[in-house]
Amino acid sequence: MSEDKLSIKISIADRYYPLRIAVEDEEIVRAAAQRINQRIEQFSVKYSGQDTQDALAMAALQFVLSLLKHEKADEIHTLTTEIASLDNFLREYLER
Repeated sequence: MSEDKLSIKISIADRYYPLRIAVEDEEIVRAAAQRINQRIEQFSVKYSGQDTQDALAMAALQFVLSLLKHEKADEIHTLTTEIASLDNFLREYLER
């Protein structure tokens, strides 16, 4: 086993998945699996009668929606920062 890789098993929706990950990623990978399982449980309780696949699909949809919203917010922040930088540059240029 490589020094910088770790073999772990995570459980998602009562299925186990073996992974080889960077040692420093173990905590976040386990936290991600736990959060996915929590979301699946929430959907299973809210929509009883649906199978695990439905709960897993809805959990995945919610996580990707959240990711896309954060990416959009990051893009807006980047654009705002660039506009502020250009504004400062133009202000300094015009003051000369």
